[in-house]
Amino acid sequence: CCSFGIPTALKGWMLLPYREPGILSGYRPAGLSAGACLRSVFQLSNETLNIWTHLLPAGYFLGTLVRRLRAARADPGARALLLFLGTCCLYPLASGGAHALGAMAGPGRHRGYCCDYAALGLYGLGSALAYSAYAFPLEWVGSTFHDFYVPVAVVNTVLSTGLSCYSRFLEAERPRLSKASRILAFVYPYIFDSIPIFYRLSRCAAGGCSEGSIRLHFRHSLCALLTFLILTSRLPERLAPGTFDLIGHSHQLFHVCGILGTHFQLEAVSMDMAERRGRLPIPSSLETFGSLGIGAAASLAILGICFLRLRPEPISREKAH
Repeated sequence: CCSFGIPTALKGWMLLPYREPGILSGYRPAGLSAGACLRSVFQLSNETLNIWTHLLPAGYFLGTLVRRLRAARADPGARALLLFLGTCCLYPLASGGAHALGAMAGPGRHRGYCCDYAALGLYGLGSALAYSAYAFPLEWVGSTFHDFYVPVAVVNTVLSTGLSCYSRFLEAERPRLSKASRILAFVYPYIFDSIPIFYRLSRCAAGGCSEGSIRLHFRHSLCALLTFLILTSRLPERLAPGTFDLIGHSHQLFHVCGILGTHFQLEAVSMDMAERRGRLPIPSSLETFGSLGIGAAASLAILGICFLRLRPEPISREKAH
């Protein structure tokens, strides 16, 4: 007989599963085939909710994208929003896939997460495109910062993808540096992309404003802060190891806060587009499709290098007793 697609006779030489601090049980057997990993998403493990808290929202964002495409097919002013929505579909889909395949042997596991990181980098670029088109402070429109905002976001996407993917290959020998590198790879682009939003929030806090999107931008920023705190603190499992193995551990909460933040962000950008139409210039196809295309091509090149040339840590094996 077999479990998760692995014959019993092979279990003595199974790969050691990756362990998260504070999560003591619920791990899938390591070294599963891709098919066994996909079948395991319907079985309860400590990854099950990690998978579905992103796969289900990916379907929601995809449905929203389809509706928006039908409604704004001929509207050049909606290009940035549609591209942003596309990245909102991509990153939870890639994340769900990475978690689903996370029990594969070392190289397969690392490659899945590299794809996840590349999708997150493109989501950051999609956010910058939407902010530049709809959410920039009106007094900054046409400034040098506005002119270079999207090109710098493209560079940030390349750097973010490169650093986060490289961090996977530090995981075995230098886990703290690996995690710090990965956090930096996503925190810095987020802070840069959000400069226009932070300025608008601070201006409204100081003098008040009537823009309806500000409350939604604040909710998105709050969710982003919560995701950072949850990811770095590893709460609640740090306080009660083993209690939240299957339901309620930090990575699941991280996913939920991240998706809620993306929802608020989408609503805020949509409201900005409606309320500020005609007050900001419509970005050209080169600024939208061209920028995202360059970011995607660079990310694919980085993924190709990671897949073909870099090698994750050696596979650990354990003898049967």
